[in-house]
Amino acid sequence: MKKLTNLVLITGATSGIGKASAILFAKKGNDLIITGRRKERLEKLKEKLVSKYAVKVKPLCFDVRNYKATKKAIGSLKGKWSEIDILLNNAGLAKGFSSIEEGELEHWETMIDTNLKGLLYVTRLVSPKMVKAKKGHIINICSTAGHGVYPKGNVYCATKHGVEALTRAIRIDLHEYNIRVSQVSPGHVEETEFAKVRFDGDTQRAKIYEDFNPLTSKDVAQAVYFVASQPKHVNIQDIVMMGTQQANVTIINRNGRIYDK
Repeated sequence: MKKLTNLVLITGATSGIGKASAILFAKKGNDLIITGRRKERLEKLKEKLVSKYAVKVKPLCFDVRNYKATKKAIGSLKGKWSEIDILLNNAGLAKGFSSIEEGELEHWETMIDTNLKGLLYVTRLVSPKMVKAKKGHIINICSTAGHGVYPKGNVYCATKHGVEALTRAIRIDLHEYNIRVSQVSPGHVEETEFAKVRFDGDTQRAKIYEDFNPLTSKDVAQAVYFVASQPKHVNIQDIVMMGTQQANVTIINRNGRIYDK
């Protein structure tokens, strides 16, 4: 893959796919703006990336659900730090696992506010400079849940279908400015906090990967970097990826973790 030298802003960089992507982009020599809600984790990640890869890293601590906080944080970027080449809209989550008639309104609002509105807020604040510069790349982390649905996934699936639609629409809006708009849609992914968050910290319910090999956060980060490292005239519009034991959104071979060494 081509080596990049860009400024990359990654939302939700304190864990999972966001953290793995930050590490990979830094390893390839890119400067980073890493964002998230957990300040200590951001600072720790910054220290690691700066010391190990000798790149510049700026942490921004805010919640993408809060537009005023998001606007203040993005607005604080001055000079070269405001010239973002790649935006990775990674921040997202699932909350709850209930049939629609038993769903919790708080869970629904959290998913809608994070997965859709948060993505929109950051994109709205970052894209004008890309338009002015007539260059840039926006990469959204979608999901196979944006291409299909599964029982008790109702609102989460709806938000990821929204991400899929927004990615297409944003691409149409921005293509005339030479801005690439892409997404990566993974199936089940471990090395993340996805299941733990979905089940409100219930570690027993969160053990959903013990009988098959899903993707890892590093696998998805590799796909993100592949998308970002294409020649400027190439736009990978979507990568749909799953572990070998996962055939689609609902069908999984749960006969054991056959790829563990």
